[in-house]
Amino acid sequence: MSLPPETVRQVDALVAEAQAAGRTPSLVLGVVRDGRLAHLAAAGEHPRPDAGLQYRLGSITKTMTAVLVMQQRDAGALALDDPLEKHLPGTGVGALTVRQLLGHAGGLQREPDGRWWERSEVGDLATVLAGVSGQKIAYPPHHVYHYSNLAYGLLGGLLEAVTGTPWLDLLRQRLLEPLGMGRTTYQASEPFARGYVVHPWHDTLREEPRTDTGAMAPAGQLWSTIEDLGRWAAFLADPDPALLAPETLTEMCAPVVISDLESWTGGHGLGVELYRCGDRVYAGHGGSMPGYVACLAVHRPTRTSVVGFANSYGLRVGSLGALGQQLLTTVLDAAPAPVTPWRPAAAPPPAELAELTGRWWWMGKEFEFRADATAGELRGGPVGNPALRFVPEGPDRWRGRSGAQDGEILTVLRDEAGRAVALDIATFVFTRTPDEEP
Repeated sequence: MSLPPETVRQVDALVAEAQAAGRTPSLVLGVVRDGRLAHLAAAGEHPRPDAGLQYRLGSITKTMTAVLVMQQRDAGALALDDPLEKHLPGTGVGALTVRQLLGHAGGLQREPDGRWWERSEVGDLATVLAGVSGQKIAYPPHHVYHYSNLAYGLLGGLLEAVTGTPWLDLLRQRLLEPLGMGRTTYQASEPFARGYVVHPWHDTLREEPRTDTGAMAPAGQLWSTIEDLGRWAAFLADPDPALLAPETLTEMCAPVVISDLESWTGGHGLGVELYRCGDRVYAGHGGSMPGYVACLAVHRPTRTSVVGFANSYGLRVGSLGALGQQLLTTVLDAAPAPVTPWRPAAAPPPAELAELTGRWWWMGKEFEFRADATAGELRGGPVGNPALRFVPEGPDRWRGRSGAQDGEILTVLRDEAGRAVALDIATFVFTRTPDEEP
């Protein structure tokens, strides 16, 4: 779905202004809709950016590591509440759970010991673990949100311990190759943008080293392009069930902790950051490495995303993450996703579904239930808003799959003649008339 010309003009203007005010050598952002790159906005000449130019992902790498962990959870190889010690013994922080590490809720300190890992050759997992002890827990687990790069180094080690496959090989096999992300690599691959620190007083550039972060790679090593990161954004909006169950991704996007306790504008799920922008919540992540910043923001309900890179260590004015969220809001406000047209049903619903449709009453309030014959679902709710979904689970038994009834059971109650006379939804009994006792 392409963007309207006026929306394109707004997006291009915001990117041009951000590059000039932020004093970054190059800035590039892409708008992704329905799985494809709908618009590319670029500014700067050092180098001139395009959709195939590599930049460094930084901590957006963590979202991929988190999906690898959830794949193993879904396969039964681990549980989110397993202590780290069960799979990666001898760390000194083994009582922390997989869930706490994924959600930055374990109180684990932010960095491993030694020099700044993002700018250093870190070495192997044993090197990292040599500096990890119980003293690395800065806060009681689940007491407060505390972002931890070290947590994702440990999760990378956990993945190798569980699967017997190094993190990078697992990433290629389970995500990059199936998603066609051939320009997402461990080390920079030409063409790529060199990364810089911009001098604050005379605007000269200092090129930053491109380090191999070793055992900390699962926290931020990868390089990618707008095209590839757009594919990743499309996956986070609507995952391929062969790679990750959609309900698992929904679980990842539920808050583990709120990171902004004063205004609740941000939180963290299982490997993804959550941003509240007005009445919308975006899922994604920011990224930074010496010489680079990156952004990823996804509005899952409309399958619309913004991804972006700059090749400087931050912007002089504002932030790339805030710019990405602003662009996403601009697109959603100015060019909302098209409404799916109503189409008549091809055939009547099956009898066991049809007999449940119509008006039902509960505590003097009127509700309606309708058949979605195409999906084989029963939909119900207040008159005019049958938004709750129920899927069949057996004779006279339906499972809620949305809203407050998600996971709850609807049981059909019948009279002696076998007629459906009431619906028992998690002990709340709906009857055919308001005069009947529930």
